[in-house]
Amino acid sequence: MNPNPKIKPRLLILCLSILLCFAGNVPAEEPKVNISFAELMQHKQVYDDTTPIYEKLPVKDVVTPKVYASVTFDATASSEKWAQAVGFKAPDIVGKIAPQIKPGEYSYDQKESLPFKELMIPDHYARFAPGAPPHIGNFSKIKVVPTRQYYWALPIAKASLENSGKTQQDGKGYIKDETYKGGYPFPKPSGKFKAIQVMYNWEKRYTQADNYTLYTQSKGFDKNLNEDFSGLVTVNYMRLQGRLLSEPFGWYDDRARERGELTSTSSFSEAPRDLYGNVLSLQSYVAPDQDNMFLMYINGLRRARKLSGSDTQDPMGGQDLIYEDADGFNQKISPDRYPYIYEVVGEREFLIPAYTLDGATTIDSKTKEFANFEFERRPLYVLKLTQQDENFVYGQRTIYVDKETFIILYTEAYDQKGNLYRTINQNFAFFPEQGMFIMNDFLARDHLDLHSTYIKSYGVPAPNLTRDDFSLKELAKRGK
Repeated sequence: MNPNPKIKPRLLILCLSILLCFAGNVPAEEPKVNISFAELMQHKQVYDDTTPIYEKLPVKDVVTPKVYASVTFDATASSEKWAQAVGFKAPDIVGKIAPQIKPGEYSYDQKESLPFKELMIPDHYARFAPGAPPHIGNFSKIKVVPTRQYYWALPIAKASLENSGKTQQDGKGYIKDETYKGGYPFPKPSGKFKAIQVMYNWEKRYTQADNYTLYTQSKGFDKNLNEDFSGLVTVNYMRLQGRLLSEPFGWYDDRARERGELTSTSSFSEAPRDLYGNVLSLQSYVAPDQDNMFLMYINGLRRARKLSGSDTQDPMGGQDLIYEDADGFNQKISPDRYPYIYEVVGEREFLIPAYTLDGATTIDSKTKEFANFEFERRPLYVLKLTQQDENFVYGQRTIYVDKETFIILYTEAYDQKGNLYRTINQNFAFFPEQGMFIMNDFLARDHLDLHSTYIKSYGVPAPNLTRDDFSLKELAKRGK
């Protein structure tokens, strides 16, 4: 007998099924990461705050012990195996250019008396100066630190080494994805397809575990360095192919294998008020001839919209980049959709603010200069990507990629007339005990509109994310 005649048996069964499904996706003993922006901003402000956030609020204190243990590996074993995979350690191959510039502190008034011009990317050399319009992000003082060896987690290093030479390319250099088995596909790029191999290492990149949650605070500045935008966005990310750190390993599920899904990403806007509840969803695919799927839930309209290839060239709300500029380069490597000619035009060391171990970086509120950024000699690939479709917003991109980590650190984008349009600087936090990297500082500058966007991030592994967190239904629910 039904104890409550108002509840139909079928409805009761449906409710129980939903509860069981939810419980199966999110085990009670392993809750998902849930930090408020208010809590984060109590620990770290964007301006004038040199707090080492990853020491004051370490990842191990944010996630559960089980989650932290699952993404922690022996640092010595990870570093040694990664050196085998790539064939070198960065400290061993730098120091040949401008050797008189040694670790220590330097002021901008020393840059002409020492050969900084030889050692820095031209844009960084120009920015080695007091803060001044039209863009933020200069540095009147810098601290040069000894070059460190960086490495990926032990499972990534092992897979990259074991699968080295197994990933095949077609006659134009595009991956035959059925031959990719996990790890970095080309740990030692070489041959006539060297440049596109470097870019495939970025496309197949590993970040904070196979899943992560990233909390971002963004600030926009006009040509007079006045703040004119402030936003908060939460990003969830899940890798679906080549998983090595979080179960399930390999393909996430049968659907991912059958459809050839690479990653799922969603971005939820919490501020400013007029953007609150907007959600951007990206489903990327491994096949070079299959377009990635962009969906946007627009809270003000209560509607979901699918973005076409041309829409993804539109500027992101309030920021100085297009959707395909995310992470420095988030454009699909494709022979059909806006294809490039890929070239290696340089392979040498540069002095660059690449990584932080503690997250103590900040911006000076008065001068809008970068502060507490450590400069380090890094071996880089310099790639030139020439666009073959005149309908794309950029005619060329120049991309600086770390040879040891395959992380994009700096990007220049030129319009179809050859004018410098946008530059992107990326600074990552490195976690030695995890062998992992997560975005820490992101600076995008528009050289035509004379505007700047700075993004401060805090990221943590989130292995308990599931497909439900990236479904259109969930996006709409969050937006409401």
